[in-house]
Amino acid sequence: MALKKKPVTGMKDMLPREMEIRDYVIQLIKDTYKTYGFSSMETPCVEHIENLCSKQGGDNEKLIFKILKRGEKLKIEDAREENDLVDGGLRYDLTVPLARYYANHSNELPSPFKALQIGNVWRADRPQKGRFRQFMQCDIDILGEPGNLAEIELILATTAMLGKLNFKNFTVCINDRNILKAMAAYSGFKEVDYDEVFIILDKMDKIGPDGVAKELEEMGYSKENVETYLKLFDEVAPDVSGIRYLKEKLGDCLSDATADGMEMIISSVEAAKECEFNIKFDPTLVRGQSYYTGTIFEVTMDDFGGSVAGGGRYDKMIGKFTGQDTPACGFSIGFERIVMLLLENGYEVPSTRKKKAYLLEKKMPKEGMLKVLAAAKADREAGKQVLIVNMKKNKKFQKEQLAEDGYEEIIDCYADSVGEL
Repeated sequence: MALKKKPVTGMKDMLPREMEIRDYVIQLIKDTYKTYGFSSMETPCVEHIENLCSKQGGDNEKLIFKILKRGEKLKIEDAREENDLVDGGLRYDLTVPLARYYANHSNELPSPFKALQIGNVWRADRPQKGRFRQFMQCDIDILGEPGNLAEIELILATTAMLGKLNFKNFTVCINDRNILKAMAAYSGFKEVDYDEVFIILDKMDKIGPDGVAKELEEMGYSKENVETYLKLFDEVAPDVSGIRYLKEKLGDCLSDATADGMEMIISSVEAAKECEFNIKFDPTLVRGQSYYTGTIFEVTMDDFGGSVAGGGRYDKMIGKFTGQDTPACGFSIGFERIVMLLLENGYEVPSTRKKKAYLLEKKMPKEGMLKVLAAAKADREAGKQVLIVNMKKNKKFQKEQLAEDGYEEIIDCYADSVGEL
């Protein structure tokens, strides 16, 4: 059987140029989030299959890479269904593992717990631009904080990080699942139909209001209810005035606490933000995961067709493990998309460390080699990044490549000249 040199479909090898940016962004994320009081933690990449298939991950549960039982536990001849063969799977996000982690360690953790988790996740998805089967997620979550302070800090920390990468023209879109439900209730939809209605509403940016109306009517919903529903979206402004309008218009369908909380989040973020961006109220924002219970948000960029970050409140998930609900809210950065945009824009990692290269004559004697190594040691102690490499026949091209890689000082080392180092 011939060996294959290309990676598995949906996964990729990473060249040094990309790794330099990835390493820099990861460190920037950690440094920025830690200034907001977040603490690093980690969970295993493999989770119990029961946790991954708990009907909290939406369509992601259809994309799990499942792991067969091992050894004597694997009894293929006795298996009646897939679950008889499987006991684990690769995590498809970091939120479900975090909920299990908190349920297991809550007595050892502060309250509220501000978690920072960075790690790879896996989904058996159809690969496309900016979407892989293995990719890195960077999450911050605040567990145990029931108030809007959690949402405010998550948005401020995430936008501060994006600002440090020189991203401009991005928008934080914010909504609340309770506002979605209130608008549906006001329009005459039954509670049992909400999820189906929201799935269609989530297509608004792709098919427009007419497309949403057509699909809702094709699903059997009355034209009157659909028209009432879509008219609400036409009348709502994308700011706090839109929230105030809905608070008055929807009456008892929308609680004052939900409307006032949303207004407080937007106003507070506007007042305290560390970089320039827009924040808008978007009543069409749905987010697919069924575990969201309140506020939801996404970050979109003019330079990219989709969202580059997203999250929301999920107050019921930890209770699935403990039997007691725990307030929880999180924000996840689309790390792979951020790196892709930086690469496409020719981003250069800022560096204060000078880079120096020594080019060695091929037959360098021992005495000369020791002198070069001593000089390189002194340079490194002085804070420089030093490369020692053998001289190539085409020295001019070699030096051009080194210069492109940021080496400002290049020293030719011949046997009869190393004494000058």
